Amino acid sequence: MAETETLQTPAAFSAADITAQAACAVKELLAAARLQPGDIFVIGCSSSEIVGGQIGKNSSMAAAQAVLAGVLPLLKAENIYLAAQCCEHLNRALVLERAAALRYGYTEVNALPQPHAGGSWATSVWAALDAPVLVEEIQAAAGLDIGGTMIGMHLKRVVVPVRLSVGHIGSALLLAGRTRPKYIGGERAVYKEL
Repeated sequence: MAETETLQTPAAFSAADITAQAACAVKELLAAARLQPGDIFVIGCSSSEIVGGQIGKNSSMAAAQAVLAGVLPLLKAENIYLAAQCCEHLNRALVLERAAALRYGYTEVNALPQPHAGGSWATSVWAALDAPVLVEEIQAAAGLDIGGTMIGMHLKRVVVPVRLSVGHIGSALLLAGRTRPKYIGGERAVYKEL
């Protein structure tokens, strides 16, 4: 898709707008989450919501690819693994690099994401990764929920909401979270800053 092509959204966001919004969100969350190389960053993305439609009804490969262009280079530069959450038709399974699945001991499952069974986001990420696999569940260190995709089930405990300067990607509501270890002890415990 050409950078100047306008996506069909009520606000007429271009692919470049969406890419810039996604990149800004990832940069800010990476700064807040202080991830380590090899950590997993999960993104659930409703391309339907980005283009102003209803989740699951208006899948847009162009919108998904615009988000991917903004996030994947940044995560790769930090040696952070991207996990792409599929839609409910694949039970919110995740597209992940095989190396990450092996590193964390995640079990591979068999399905190929498609725009209407897995979603445009998962389909786009599958095509972009070096050796993609599908896994049923992960425990990511941070993540973005673009358009109400409910990524919480794939984040480590304890999730801490992160407020970003970007509140939407296209027309989709954007939520972000990082994780931290559980606090243990009681009133005498002393905690390190996280």
